[in-house]
Amino acid sequence: MKEGQTHIKNTGLNLERMKAHFLEIVQIDSLSKKEKAVALVLQKQLEAIGVSVSYDDAGEAIGGEIGNMIARLPATDPGRPPLLLSAHMDTVVPGEGIKPICEGDVIRSDGTTILGGDDKSGISIIFEVLRTLTEKKIPHGEIEVVLTICEEYGLVGAKHLDISKLHSKSGIVLDCDHANFLFTRSPASDRLEFTIHGIAAHAGVCPEEGISAIQIAAEAISRMPLGRIDSETTANVGVIEGGAAVNIVPKTVFLRAESRSHNKEKLAAQTERMRACFQEAVEKFSVEIKGKRLQGRVEENIWRDYNPIKLPDNAPIVRAVLQAAQKCGYSVKTNATGGGCDANIFNEKGITVPNLGTGMHQIHTVHEWVSVSEMNQTAHVIFEVVKTFGK
Repeated sequence: MKEGQTHIKNTGLNLERMKAHFLEIVQIDSLSKKEKAVALVLQKQLEAIGVSVSYDDAGEAIGGEIGNMIARLPATDPGRPPLLLSAHMDTVVPGEGIKPICEGDVIRSDGTTILGGDDKSGISIIFEVLRTLTEKKIPHGEIEVVLTICEEYGLVGAKHLDISKLHSKSGIVLDCDHANFLFTRSPASDRLEFTIHGIAAHAGVCPEEGISAIQIAAEAISRMPLGRIDSETTANVGVIEGGAAVNIVPKTVFLRAESRSHNKEKLAAQTERMRACFQEAVEKFSVEIKGKRLQGRVEENIWRDYNPIKLPDNAPIVRAVLQAAQKCGYSVKTNATGGGCDANIFNEKGITVPNLGTGMHQIHTVHEWVSVSEMNQTAHVIFEVVKTFGK
C-alpha cells in the first residue's frame, strides 16, 4: 500500500466488476471523433441500472460520430445538491486493437498501442459507483454524468457542451495520474498557428531568386524560448508542415505551437515572444528580382485555448474530496498540474470542478499502464463523496 494509506472497511463496491468493466471497454476502439461504438455500449449499461442517457449536438458541430453523453441518476434524497462526475470517452493514437495485459496490480498495453486508461479508468470508476448506489439503495442527490468526446482533440467536446443542460454547480473530473493527488490548479493555454510564405525557385538553377519558408521558420524557432520557461510556464512547437520537393526552394511552411502558464501575465509575454520571433525572422530574408525587393511574410492565428483552474482548498467540493479520502484512510493532497483537461472548461463555464487521479501512468505512450489499487482507491473516495455530498 502507498504511504499514508490504511485498510478500509468493505464499502460495498464490487472492485472485481470494476476491473472487468475496464478491461472490456478499453478493447472498444474510440479514437477522437470515433466514440460511437463505446458510447452505445456505455449507454446500454447505464440504462440497465435506471440512468437516463441523452446526447448533445457536439459531435455534429465538430464532425464526430456522436455527441457528449449526458446521463442522470435521479436523487433519492432531493434535499441534496446535484453533483457532476465526468470523464472522456476518446483515446489518442495508436489506440485501435488494444489488448490489455494483467500483471498483478498492473494493467498495461501489449506495447503496440496505448492502453486507454486515459480516460476509461475514470469511466469504469464512475460506473461502479453508480451501480453500487443503485444496488445498495444508498441515499444521494442527483448524479449527473458527462462523458465527453474529443477531449484529446483540444477539449472540444467540453467546449461544445451546452452547460444549461446541467443542474450541478460542483463536480469532479476523473482524468489524471496519481490517485493521491487532487488537481486544483492548472495553467491557461494559448494556441498559435503560423503560415510562413517565402518565394519558390529552382534550388539548383536559381536559388538566389527564392526565399525559403523553412529557413525563415528555422530562424524563428532557433530564437524562441521553448520547453520549461520557468516553474509556471512552458512552450512548444509541435507541428511543422511544408515544402514540396528537395529541388524547390520551399514556398510555404505551416506550424502549430502552444504556450502555457499558471500566470496570465507570463502567458501573454511568452505568446508575444513566440509571435515576435516569426515577425523578426521574416524581416531578415528578402530577395531582389528585376529591380524589385521582395520579402517573405507570415500569417498568424492566435487564440486562448483554455483558461486556468485556481480552486482554493476550502472550496466545498475540494473539502468533500479531502474529507472523504481521510475517512477512507487515504492520503490525498491538492496539487498543481501542467496539463489541461475538461475541468478547465467546466470551471470556465461556472461549475467548480477539480481533477482527481485514477492511477493511469505513462499516458499517450505504448508503455501506458494503470494501477488497479489506485483505481480502487479513487473509487472508494468518489463513492464516499457521493454518499456524503450535501448531506
